[in-house]
Amino acid sequence: MNQFVQILKRENELVEIDIPLDPHLVIPEIQRRVVQRKGPALLFKNVKGSRFPAATNLFGSHKRIDLAFGQAPGQFIKDLVHVVENMLPPKGLGELWQMRHLPLKALGIGMKRRKNGPLVQNTLDSLEELPALTSWPEDGGPFVTLPLVYTQDPKTGKGNLGMYRVQLQGPRQAGMHIQIHRGGGNHYYAAERENRGLPACVFVGGPPALVIASIAPLPEDVPELVFASLLQGKKLDLIDNPNWASLPMVAEADFCLYGTIPPHKRAPEGPFGDHYGYYSLQHDYPYLEVEKIYHRDGAIWPATVVGRPPQEDHYIAIYLQELFSPLFPVVMKGIKDVFAYEESGVHSLAGAIVSERYHKEAFTCCMRILGEGQLSLSKVLMATDAPLDLRNFRPFFEHVLARCDLRTDVHILSNISLDTLDYTGPEINKGSKAVFIGTGEAKFDLCKNCPDSLGHGDFSEPRLFCPGVLVVKGPAYKTGNEDPLRLLEVPEIKPYRLVILHDDPADAVRSDHDFLWHIFTRFEPAGDIYGKGATVRYHKVFEPPLVIDCRLKPGYPAVLTPDSDTVAEVDKVWDELNLETHFR
Repeated sequence: MNQFVQILKRENELVEIDIPLDPHLVIPEIQRRVVQRKGPALLFKNVKGSRFPAATNLFGSHKRIDLAFGQAPGQFIKDLVHVVENMLPPKGLGELWQMRHLPLKALGIGMKRRKNGPLVQNTLDSLEELPALTSWPEDGGPFVTLPLVYTQDPKTGKGNLGMYRVQLQGPRQAGMHIQIHRGGGNHYYAAERENRGLPACVFVGGPPALVIASIAPLPEDVPELVFASLLQGKKLDLIDNPNWASLPMVAEADFCLYGTIPPHKRAPEGPFGDHYGYYSLQHDYPYLEVEKIYHRDGAIWPATVVGRPPQEDHYIAIYLQELFSPLFPVVMKGIKDVFAYEESGVHSLAGAIVSERYHKEAFTCCMRILGEGQLSLSKVLMATDAPLDLRNFRPFFEHVLARCDLRTDVHILSNISLDTLDYTGPEINKGSKAVFIGTGEAKFDLCKNCPDSLGHGDFSEPRLFCPGVLVVKGPAYKTGNEDPLRLLEVPEIKPYRLVILHDDPADAVRSDHDFLWHIFTRFEPAGDIYGKGATVRYHKVFEPPLVIDCRLKPGYPAVLTPDSDTVAEVDKVWDELNLETHFR
């Protein structure tokens, strides 16, 4: 981490801050302001309550992502895809020779095991000595926000490196938000069934490649540590010594919290201001009984702050999707491109370019996407067969709506799992999905006009987001009310394909970014999509328009809002930070 910080400093991508600042709310407020203005990485050298410096916004620009990883990983994946698609089997020795660098590069990937390393140079007595951040006023305490959690399957010994948030709950206890959808959650589930504790290492800092590897949507059998080796372009040094830990430890990490997650024990974890832009609520989760806290000489504590997009993780999400996009046609036949919209919290909405060579092949492709790794968490999936740029949301959205027959091309899948952090469903981890498919030639005209008013006193402030999509204000949500059904009877909405019922239409249509967040983080398909129609052959046949209820509802967590006292405190010290000259 120190090496990476020095690179950023040399490239004028880092600002060092010497004045004493509190990791409780103050440093996170500074981070959010800097991210909002596309500012530099920050090194806080005087963190109150800790002797360790903390670094934030390390990956908060395309340039810093390039400095961390370069072009080699992307080129390696493109070359690999080229080999699979064009050279298996090879047509001759000439083609094999053209790709000779691939096996040579593969020889440099992997693990280099050793008995000792920088990580274990020092130990700490308490988690309270760490400069962990408390990002939002209602957070349950300080959290490790860039944790690299390594566990192994208790039966096979296969390792998993994942990023599951870690709450510091006491001097030697850390809450582990390991979800069952993830590798670490699967390991804990298997260990708990056998009434065994699960050893775990929580690394913080080290090679930046570890951060990307921990959140990359890798196939289950591809080890994250091997991918980290690919990203950094050399073997990854591991300390493999039972005198230090029962698990291998990354030798160049800055910190490691090592211990065991006991079976059948839980502790309250959260709330936590999450990347959806809302709090995830307090729930009982497993926890780590910390046995050792290691740190290297000159350790730097990397951290980030999540919240309503875009935050620093926006750049990581874009990088990962661009890195892996060449693999989609190889691992999922018929899929040409997939893009998850980070502005919606990533898992709320994905778009796809698919094949439609025979009747409803696009539906088959959509099911393939919803069965693939982290893409399986997507709540809404929209697909077309046209070669569009998925990253440009509005034209893609309009294209699908002009081709999506609401009678046959909308599929709502009920009573299935939902992302743990999405609270729109009836219960945690439970909900539904919706698939909208629009292929071929345009079939429907999209209304481009916005009515001045609606002829019903309960509905007002109509706003046109794009042709075919109207957003209207309704009464505040009350359990059991029939506002969406009454809205369906309003004559002025008939020309539209989708009508969104919302608390603040003007804010929702302010930009594509605002629309994606306001709409897709606030509805669950089976509970909030309404339309006139019938069930034909066990399929819901809708007549346009569809009404989607995106009002805030009981049970939804609070929207993240900074603490006013903290905002005032940062205002007072802002000029001392000398950041204004670093904003682009």
